[in-house]
Amino acid sequence: MLEIKNFSKSYTGNKNAVDHLNLTVPDGQITGFIGHNGAGKTTTLRCVAGILDFTEGTILIDGHDVRKEPVEAKRVTAFLPDNPDLYDFMTGIQYLKFVADMYRIPGDVRTKRIERYAGIYKLTGALGSSISAYSHGMKQKLALISAFVRNPRFIALDEPFVGLDPAAAFETKKLLRETCEAGGSVLFSTHVLEVAEKLCDRIAIIKNGVLVEEGETEAIVGKESLEAVFLELEQERT
Repeated sequence: MLEIKNFSKSYTGNKNAVDHLNLTVPDGQITGFIGHNGAGKTTTLRCVAGILDFTEGTILIDGHDVRKEPVEAKRVTAFLPDNPDLYDFMTGIQYLKFVADMYRIPGDVRTKRIERYAGIYKLTGALGSSISAYSHGMKQKLALISAFVRNPRFIALDEPFVGLDPAAAFETKKLLRETCEAGGSVLFSTHVLEVAEKLCDRIAIIKNGVLVEEGETEAIVGKESLEAVFLELEQERT
């Protein structure tokens, strides 16, 4: 689903924020992207989403080059940043209809999807209210609904569980797994190592812009916890 080949990104023209990264996210799997603050996770995800250009390499989503076929790549992708920017002057339902219009989702289909996901996140009663009146958690839920309404084949998320209450976090995990069971795939960054260990099929660990470990979760964790593996790798490469 996602192929990152020899990917590098530099902001200053000197040291790379991400340095020759190679990463594959298979169909039907959830991959956790782990690293300390400033490791290069957000930079990578924003380049995957087509928000940032990059210095070197190729990124393919479902076979579409994000540089050469940006519309095709975005059509099958949903990206949620760590702090989603929503249109505060809209109501929740206006925003969801706006997203549905952009992705050309037919009226009857969008209505069913909005009803379903708003119900799951218990946001139905707030859809008529202005987004400016939403709490951070409500905005996060609305952004997630807008992603799932698109029925994307690939979902990229940056710290998706921050600001969510336990019930919403639980439902999000179920929906991410549902996406994979339908043949899609997920890449998400997180600082919550327990979530990554329990939820992810694969783990990729990045440090100082370099991928230091990648593979099936069970193989990486072994007899230790993911936290122990992560801390050990951090110490080895300090």
